[in-house]
Amino acid sequence: MMTPVLSIHLAVTWAIVGLVWCVQVLIYPQFHHLAAEKFRECHFRHCFRIALIVIPLMLVEVVTAAWLLYEGLRSPPFIISVWLIPVVWLSTAVWQAPTHIRLLTGFDAPLISRLILTNWVRTLTWTARGILVSFTSL
Repeated sequence: MMTPVLSIHLAVTWAIVGLVWCVQVLIYPQFHHLAAEKFRECHFRHCFRIALIVIPLMLVEVVTAAWLLYEGLRSPPFIISVWLIPVVWLSTAVWQAPTHIRLLTGFDAPLISRLILTNWVRTLTWTARGILVSFTSL
């Protein structure tokens, strides 16, 4: 049965899935086409603004997952989805955040390409989470 907390968790997870796909296929590839003299300013604005959206979503996602575990939700799809949360956070900490920090110094085409490539980990992991959480809610 769908509880309010599971509804919130499902909605937030799919919001992040939609966001990460937009970032992956629309925003990050556009970094290659920014003028070098405007790159630092544009990239800084992107980092600041996307953080205002994604950080609260990620926090709600992890808090609602913990809440659901506390309430006793133990279906296999949900447990697997919970194990994927550290994958996303680790990918963010190891690859995406350090790459964004390096890009704050200026345009670097190989670094942008690496950002796009490594972000597939988060994109596919969050997509798998969305699917798994959807099965949890059935």
